[in-house]
Amino acid sequence: MVRKKILEIIEVPGDIKVEIDGKTIRASKDSEKLERKIECDVRKENNKLILECENATKREKKLIKTTVAHIRNLIKGLGKKFVYKLQICSVHFPMNVSVSGNELVIKNFLGETKERKAKILNGVEVKIEGDIIYVESSDKEKAGQTAANIEQATKVKNRDRRIFQDGIFIIEKEKGRRK
Repeated sequence: MVRKKILEIIEVPGDIKVEIDGKTIRASKDSEKLERKIECDVRKENNKLILECENATKREKKLIKTTVAHIRNLIKGLGKKFVYKLQICSVHFPMNVSVSGNELVIKNFLGETKERKAKILNGVEVKIEGDIIYVESSDKEKAGQTAANIEQATKVKNRDRRIFQDGIFIIEKEKGRRK
């Protein structure tokens, strides 16, 4: 088994404050605060976060790389919100979509009398403009989960998808950075 020392350094912009409390990282900028539980050991030096491991196994390397991605998303979210776009597609029956509290309510989906509901997570804003729904949040996971909840609420079952193409579909999502 080959083991190597792995070292990852994350630059933190000057306007973002980062606190490390055991296995929890808290990042804040102005009045906005994000929090994330992590598995790795992280230390802070000046405006840098350092993750390192001596004799890292494959599992530990994966864990460190994943943690780095989560921390970068935390920092990126404080700078600019993550936005997902969904489109309302109604071929057979016109749908009525509205936001009510922490739920998105879908009425008249495929002519159903019962309304369908999708949960909106805390810290996520949902705006409806015509047939486009915008989901935005500083937390990438919450924005993505809310968009998925909306898409799943209009999932068609026991029908031919080639004919019944009604639903709400994600058409644009926040792109991750790949190396």
